[in-house]
Amino acid sequence: MSHLAERRFPTLSGGERARVVFARVPAQDTRLLLLDEPTAALDLRHQEPVLDLASQLAERGGAVIVVLHDLGLAAAYAHRVAILSRGRVAAQGSPADVFTASLLSSVYQHEVEVLPHPRTGVPLVVPLRWGDGCTRKRPQE
Repeated sequence: MSHLAERRFPTLSGGERARVVFARVPAQDTRLLLLDEPTAALDLRHQEPVLDLASQLAERGGAVIVVLHDLGLAAAYAHRVAILSRGRVAAQGSPADVFTASLLSSVYQHEVEVLPHPRTGVPLVVPLRWGDGCTRKRPQE
């Protein structure tokens, strides 16, 4: 983040701000990390290092709890996931066990397919498009 050191915080983009704030995490030397949508304002290039750092903390024995809406990132990095629906835990376990098409389609009220990544086998969640076989009705605008 040293390339941003001369800039004032208000002049940074949302993604730059998020990365600057997250850069403080390793300096805190904490055993518990709670992250709420840490990748929301970040592009792909910057999402991976954030979750990799969280993963490293977990590998060193720390506890890491991350809230993510990106199910692909959750599947790639989480050891355990919990899917919430209407304020309750609908399912919890490994991403391979929890990320099923039937559960996710029900929770998100939109049909999805869950496919294994061709190299890693990690579940990939793909929403069906209305013109491509989705049987649910389009929401009324």
